[in-house]
Amino acid sequence: MTDTLVSKSPLNTNRLHVGSYLTTTTAAAKKITTGFRPRYVKVWNETSGDVLEWNETMADAEGFKRLTAGTSAMVVTLGITPAADGFTIGLDTDINVINEQMSYIAIG
Repeated sequence: MTDTLVSKSPLNTNRLHVGSYLTTTTAAAKKITTGFRPRYVKVWNETSGDVLEWNETMADAEGFKRLTAGTSAMVVTLGITPAADGFTIGLDTDINVINEQMSYIAIG
């Protein structure tokens, strides 16, 4: 059996973007502009504590979701989609919820 390791050196260690937002209108996919294409994104719902993570080995709209209820799973829709200048947080009903604050970190 052979192990395969995929590893990439950071392009620029200064590519870090953190922030938060609160949706007070109808919940919808949220575009976050970072100025770079992220290699890793973590989004968490401050109210529920639920977390969604994405890295560059995953497809668009995917993510690994951990709920405070103790369950976890890969999501293949409504997750995180990278873009050349940031990323979009999909309309996952555990993470992106109206009147609940989201925080995020993106590393390029």
